Amino acid sequence: MSDHDKTPRQPSARTWARLGLGALGGLLAGGAALAVAELAAAAVRPQAGPVVAVGAAAIDRTPTAVKDWAIRTFGADDKLVLQLGILAVLTLFALALGAFAVRHRRTGAAGVLAFGVVGAAAALGRPDSTGVTDALPSVLGAIAGAALLYVLVGLLPPARREAPGEQGEQGGGWDRRRFVIAATAAAAASAGAGVLGRALSGAGGREAVASRKNVTLPPPGSRAPAVPRRAQAGVDGVSSFLTPNSDFYRVDTALVVPKVDATTWRLRVHGAGVDRERTLTFDDLLRRELVERDITLTCVSNEVGGPYVGNARWIGVRLADLLEECGVRRPSQGGPADQLVARSVDGMTIGSPVEDVMDGRDAMLALGMNGEPLPFDHGFPVRMLVPGLYGYVSACKWIEEIELTTFDAYDAYWVKRDWAREAPVKTQSRIDTPKPFARPKAGTVMVAGVAWAQHRGIDKVEIRVDDGPWREATLAAEDSRDTWRQWSYAWPATKGGHTLTVRATDRAGEVQTERRTRTVPDGASGWHSVVVTVE
Repeated sequence: MSDHDKTPRQPSARTWARLGLGALGGLLAGGAALAVAELAAAAVRPQAGPVVAVGAAAIDRTPTAVKDWAIRTFGADDKLVLQLGILAVLTLFALALGAFAVRHRRTGAAGVLAFGVVGAAAALGRPDSTGVTDALPSVLGAIAGAALLYVLVGLLPPARREAPGEQGEQGGGWDRRRFVIAATAAAAASAGAGVLGRALSGAGGREAVASRKNVTLPPPGSRAPAVPRRAQAGVDGVSSFLTPNSDFYRVDTALVVPKVDATTWRLRVHGAGVDRERTLTFDDLLRRELVERDITLTCVSNEVGGPYVGNARWIGVRLADLLEECGVRRPSQGGPADQLVARSVDGMTIGSPVEDVMDGRDAMLALGMNGEPLPFDHGFPVRMLVPGLYGYVSACKWIEEIELTTFDAYDAYWVKRDWAREAPVKTQSRIDTPKPFARPKAGTVMVAGVAWAQHRGIDKVEIRVDDGPWREATLAAEDSRDTWRQWSYAWPATKGGHTLTVRATDRAGEVQTERRTRTVPDGASGWHSVVVTVE
């Protein structure tokens, strides 16, 4: 045998064509699987769809450091990035599976079914799973995708060219028209199913949208004082004292924002030390005395100088009053429960110290935000707030259950992922203007921003230029100790590069620490600085 005979045979153009068409078939099969699953999820519930279910499972299993990085990097778009990433992986998987099915037709189709098993397992494993029906979207989608891939691969040209007179057009052994018709029909049907599924999913939330439109918040029995006229620093570039709903930060794990119908919503209160278990409706809460308060919320994922802090005027029901009516006592008064576990309709659990909830602060079940019913993104119909605590231990959105228990008996969602059980908000401050790397003109430059230490209040803010002495800033009027406080400083800026640093002191006398820490396990700390060049 000659050396030439030993040379491996290179794939022919026909082979590459078969692989390419097989990959196309895989892509169409993957699209069909997702479209059918989307349509089925509209009938079951949107959270049961495979992309959402797998994405939620991925969030639950992602290391804390990676989650923290995603929030810092992508902000409110982190969920969109995750879903796009999942779709990209599925696209590559579908292309590879289609090419593989060219030679292993049945095994390739079985691979699509395996995709369905993964999606079904993810849906059934969610804490908010409603039962075996949650598996249907993934299963039906996988069956449709597997069947389509099997059919399309069967329409591919044979591995060898057949002689004239054998099957197929012009002796080629392949009815090209049948393949094109099948592929086109599959693409059109998938697109139609996907659009219909989206439309039906949207229609499923119409009752919730209508229920929100029909909500009229009664006048609060206890109104918040008017915001002091001088609470705003009056410097361009500083955050608005009250954060508009559309600008308020959103950090949660929900890939699909729950659309809860207020007319069917229920809240169950039960657990250790609850003498009188109760189930309340939305109307029950509206009939109670409502309180109105300005409260600043802070996410524990907020880095030093970060954007995940906002201030709003909330309307709701005093949580302590409701708990006392159920017979709950604070641990300091002999109550058996030291943890209140709030559960959301999407399965999220948030644990709050009972002592803090009932110590007289304005902890509430909020129904309204800045003069309107809660937006869906922020928890409609009801969410929980506890001033002075980071959101992950206090601010349960879409709440549907309150259970009284102990910290020793139960770890809430974030505690299982290495975050602290208790997390009071740390004293922090931020420079809003000038922005990093700004180039202001020499002369008087207004440096301004916000500082917060909820439930303690801000007593002083200081500014340092480079390594110079600390200079006291001018504080804007205080609204309440539960809100942030704006500040400003007229800096006589000289030409050159400078570093501006800010620190705050709270009403308890605690000076904001210089020590830099990351957000895990109980919130970031350190001084915020910006570098500018004065021209």
